[in-house]
Amino acid sequence: MGRKVNPIGFRLGGIRDWESTWYAERNYTEQLHEDLYIRRLINDQLTRAGISRVTIERAANRIEVTVHTSKPGIVIGKQGANVEKLRQMLEAKVGKKIHLKIEEIKVPELDARLVAESIAEQLSRRVSYRRAMKHAVGQAMRRGAKGVKIRLSGRLGGAEMSRSVTETDGRVPRHTLRADIDYGVVHAATTMGRIGVKVWIYRGDILPERKPQEVQPQAVEPTAVAD
Repeated sequence: MGRKVNPIGFRLGGIRDWESTWYAERNYTEQLHEDLYIRRLINDQLTRAGISRVTIERAANRIEVTVHTSKPGIVIGKQGANVEKLRQMLEAKVGKKIHLKIEEIKVPELDARLVAESIAEQLSRRVSYRRAMKHAVGQAMRRGAKGVKIRLSGRLGGAEMSRSVTETDGRVPRHTLRADIDYGVVHAATTMGRIGVKVWIYRGDILPERKPQEVQPQAVEPTAVAD
């Protein structure tokens, strides 16, 4: 099963959480499409800002949007001008009060989505696909990854037939539910057609916290009373 489904969806409810956290009784479909619309607008407006994911929380008529990015300076802008402009645009499009938060990704080399976007950008600039793959794998392993797997599919190198090429290092236990595996998919637009980029990054295991053991009261032996 671990090899057939999305590694993030496979671990939801265990070591991973949902990117949209809210509850709806009647208008679930409307809010779902609203979330998709918000994410599409943000990604279209911030194409060069290194956006990894967008999490959304709802409370009554207020929406809290958190943008996880490796380049917070580009998103915020000078004195917060860009982020305020983005917030006003989202409120005008959605028609609800939106609170926008920006969170920085400290180590972008360990984020699968950002690694896949970096490789896709290099392929669009006609960089050798093997060089791009080896460079990304090496950077991730140097920054502390336990294992990396990258797969490219398409007309690699301008070949007539499409094919798949894989580069791996370390171990990526996709069947293990406690394994913290980040996953990202990006399509690179090249002159020879689209090339799919898939990245798996294994960052270690997440083990459940042990509950503190209750202290059992020690039995007191009765003392003998002298006659």
